[in-house]
Amino acid sequence: MQTMKTSYQNLQDFITALEQAGELHRIIAPVSHDLEITHITDLACKCPGGGKALLFENVVGSDFPVLTNAYGSDRRICMSLGVPDLETLAGRLRQFIQMEPPKRLRDALRLLPMGMELLKSLPRKVKTAPCQEVIHMGKDIDLGRIPVLKCWPLDGGPFVTFPVVITRSLETHRRNAGMYRLQVFDRRTTGMHWHIHKDGSHYFQEYRKAGRRMPVAVAIGTDPATTYAATAPLPRGIDEMMLAGFIRRRPVPMTRCVTIDLEVPAEAEFVLEGYVDPDEMRIEGPFGDHTGYYSLVGDYPVFHLTAVTHRRRPVYSATIVGKPPMEDCYLARATERVFLPLMNAVLPEVKDFWLPWEGVFHNLSVISIAKEYPGHARRIMSAVWGQGQMSFCKAVVLVDDSMDLSQPGAILREVLNRIDLRKDVTITEGVLDVLDHSAPEPLFGGKLGVDATRRMPGESPRGEAAGPSHLPSGASIREALRTASELLTDHHILPVEARNRVLLVSFKKDGSSSAQYFRDALLAQPLLEPFTIIVLCDDFVDLTDYAVVLWKACNNVDPRRDMALKEGRIVIDATRKGPEDGHHREWPEDILMDPEIVEQVRKRAGELGIDTWETVKAS
Repeated sequence: MQTMKTSYQNLQDFITALEQAGELHRIIAPVSHDLEITHITDLACKCPGGGKALLFENVVGSDFPVLTNAYGSDRRICMSLGVPDLETLAGRLRQFIQMEPPKRLRDALRLLPMGMELLKSLPRKVKTAPCQEVIHMGKDIDLGRIPVLKCWPLDGGPFVTFPVVITRSLETHRRNAGMYRLQVFDRRTTGMHWHIHKDGSHYFQEYRKAGRRMPVAVAIGTDPATTYAATAPLPRGIDEMMLAGFIRRRPVPMTRCVTIDLEVPAEAEFVLEGYVDPDEMRIEGPFGDHTGYYSLVGDYPVFHLTAVTHRRRPVYSATIVGKPPMEDCYLARATERVFLPLMNAVLPEVKDFWLPWEGVFHNLSVISIAKEYPGHARRIMSAVWGQGQMSFCKAVVLVDDSMDLSQPGAILREVLNRIDLRKDVTITEGVLDVLDHSAPEPLFGGKLGVDATRRMPGESPRGEAAGPSHLPSGASIREALRTASELLTDHHILPVEARNRVLLVSFKKDGSSSAQYFRDALLAQPLLEPFTIIVLCDDFVDLTDYAVVLWKACNNVDPRRDMALKEGRIVIDATRKGPEDGHHREWPEDILMDPEIVEQVRKRAGELGIDTWETVKAS
């Protein structure tokens, strides 16, 4: 039995390990980096368990192979972090967080191994770097040589999707490594899409105030620990290279750039060096994002390249994001597990948390707590909404620590059985992720809190209402819906028997009517009284595909505008919004692949070696 590696020297070392483990599929046939690689990767991501990592060896118009889906399974994300399971890494982190100061010499000696491990986490400077084996400067710089992917049909252009973007604070001189997509504008410029709450953007504002150009370096294809660290929600000022070193159990070798005063991972496949001008902005986007929708265009800084360096035989690393599940879901799962100890350090009553994939990380969080006093769950809601990147979460559901958060069906049944909609639902306002498109205003909108924890002395009891003993017939439901509005065309009863029964309803929107005009009529229909929760979906949504229904609800609902609570019942409008709904922002398109590309890949499935994939047959 082969021993699992605890760290990898570089990306190609990881590729070798993937192949030895049977986790890599090589595609030798020629493929295009314009949409075709994306569709093949999406098919792999949608395979049971996340499919395999893909190495495209013959990319049309490029000398470099492309790696995708390297981290897109439970097994591969654990391999990348050098652990048998994610709890092992979380346990290592918890040891340091809970470490107590030594009180005597014996305690100090016992802590020496941990101190040595921390020293190994510090990055190490080297002079000779594989990432600088080939150097292009001046007129030799040409991003067109790199097989940067155009991922989805409506994308504004090709995007670098797996960059480790390295910046340094002008004030504190601390380094940050973040992951911000780069739209390729031409041979020597890209966009720099850092969100307002990211450290890179914060440092950029320092340079803007000083009126100075900001040096920026971008490493593409780093070792797995470094790639993961760039995605991690670390507190501001903490060097991601230290986290990478901690995961690797050995330092990340860093080397000085050839044209700017920054250091980059020496073992990277490619490095882009350059600067961002504080006064130059350019329209960037759209981009098919991890929400499953296109993120809208916006003004972002421009990255000017002063050098491109790479290994003699580099591999270009990319990730594809879109409608979940995709590769980023597994990276998010790692963060969910690894950073639970950090959340515990701030909120010790939090025992576990779960970010469902359908919530695309920032729309839904389920948190289990050890409840100790009346109102404790409401306090945790407020604390979470004020805690780092968790503050962008739109909906928070609190459950007891006896709940197993790895059992989604049991959680849903428990929540529907327990909550009293009169008392357990909180609707408020706050900051939102920049990718939230449902709120009437960017970055700010409604938030939802649900308290499904047990009642304790001092809290008002829940009502005694029990689930209905019988439900109306399908014909009766259709008649009741038609009476409320002719635009309500279909329905489906969620097959979960609980005190709160859920009715899913198709709404054929025509641009003239809003759910606001008939939701009271829905609640007034006597035949619909057994349903305390009514969810409206666009008529093109399959009401029996519960993952899609939840994904739509998480993305499309602004709690303040789209939830109508009345006498212990609620109507939730999860449809697309327009001016008739009081929504005057542009509504993004769902991400869909070009049908010609879908058919082209289907016809080439045998040549590509993917004809056995169930997702190919289904398409």
